[in-house]
Amino acid sequence: MKPLVLFWHRRDLRTHDNVGLAAAVSSGHPVAGFFCFDRSILDHLPVDDRRIGFIHSELQRVSQEYQAAGGTLLTQYGSPLEMLQSTVKELAESGWSVVAIHTNRDYAPYPVKRDSEVASWCNQEGLTFQTHDDHVILPPEAVLKDDGLPYTVFTPYSRKWHKTLEAAERRPLEEAKVTLKGHTAPLTKKSGHLPSLSDMGFDGQVATPSQWQAFAKRKPDPDVLVKYAERRDTPSVVGTSRMSLHLRFGTVSVRSLAKQGFQKSEKWLTELIWREFYQAILHHFPHSASDAFRAKYDRIPWRHDDAHFSAWCAGKTGYPMVDAGMRELNATGFMHNRVRMVVASFLCKHLLLDWRLGERYFAEKLLDFELASNVGGWQWASGSGCDAAPYFRVFNPESQLKKFDPKGAYVQKWVPEWGTPAYPEPIVEHKMARQRAIDTYKAALAGA
Repeated sequence: MKPLVLFWHRRDLRTHDNVGLAAAVSSGHPVAGFFCFDRSILDHLPVDDRRIGFIHSELQRVSQEYQAAGGTLLTQYGSPLEMLQSTVKELAESGWSVVAIHTNRDYAPYPVKRDSEVASWCNQEGLTFQTHDDHVILPPEAVLKDDGLPYTVFTPYSRKWHKTLEAAERRPLEEAKVTLKGHTAPLTKKSGHLPSLSDMGFDGQVATPSQWQAFAKRKPDPDVLVKYAERRDTPSVVGTSRMSLHLRFGTVSVRSLAKQGFQKSEKWLTELIWREFYQAILHHFPHSASDAFRAKYDRIPWRHDDAHFSAWCAGKTGYPMVDAGMRELNATGFMHNRVRMVVASFLCKHLLLDWRLGERYFAEKLLDFELASNVGGWQWASGSGCDAAPYFRVFNPESQLKKFDPKGAYVQKWVPEWGTPAYPEPIVEHKMARQRAIDTYKAALAGA
């Protein structure tokens, strides 16, 4: 039996600058790649989910990179644990003995549970199961307060993040170099080929690049980074990097992006640190994935109004910036970050609807959906999260429009009927809705 190491790709769809893959290669044994389309996730998605098309397209590229190095990417569809078990068994029948499985960590509740189950099985079978930190610069355990407790406020977390990185002489930013050629297993195994989208019940059209046009570039525009601080809040221009989809699925390395942040934009680097902060919050406080981070906010008596929620989803609230954002989301799978804050505040405060409704809708529609950042952003808007906006801060959508889209260029692109009789009247009046939200929050929190 020839020894073999499997590298399990998840949120790291690349063969370059990959910490876990570099470790697998350095083991001294031949390496094969492995990926599993997880049915426990996919079976709940619509047939036209563009994210699956993106993943499928990227896996074709990764598979070609393995092939160019004389290796193989084994791809399965099913339960990750069951597919790993069957793959190890089939490889044994072909004369290959899997001695270790390497993978990169995911800090959300479900992946933690999944990896625990895989680790338990590996232990029973005498296999090494080793996880690595690749998705973030500094893992959650690396940035803690002096008393060992996790941070729940961003600014001191950010200071400690920088201090920790400097104490490590910035080694966490170094590229994890991977040389596949000469280190892969020449498998003759025929199974484990990339399943088609139709095999998994998805529409093949979602694999066309036009479906994720907003994220077409794989590298941030240097000019965008240099001007990021002054242009990032203007939705009518491309003032943000559009790297979020690639970070979500690991088609680019966060280390390479952070190094560019240090060189070109401190403000953009800060946004990457916000991402790591939310990853740490979800890891340390997994209840926040579905419940208010601050429990007393679960006392708020959210309204139940299907008509208002439907109007918000469709971008027909009568508030131009809110409507433009929702229509952009529905059409492209992308929404500008400033607009995300406006539409989230509107749902929670103006309509007084549960933040979870909005969080789930974003989870369905955003190509760059990432649980930690999505939950963190929504709880920030609702006031229920860590380091959140105070409950009495209620964005005025009209003021936001005048400040960040003064000429209406963004709104006119997505709401062409704006300013005509065809455009709906506001579904709620701002002054009334603002006061209602403040009064409702105040009363609920007073009894907490």
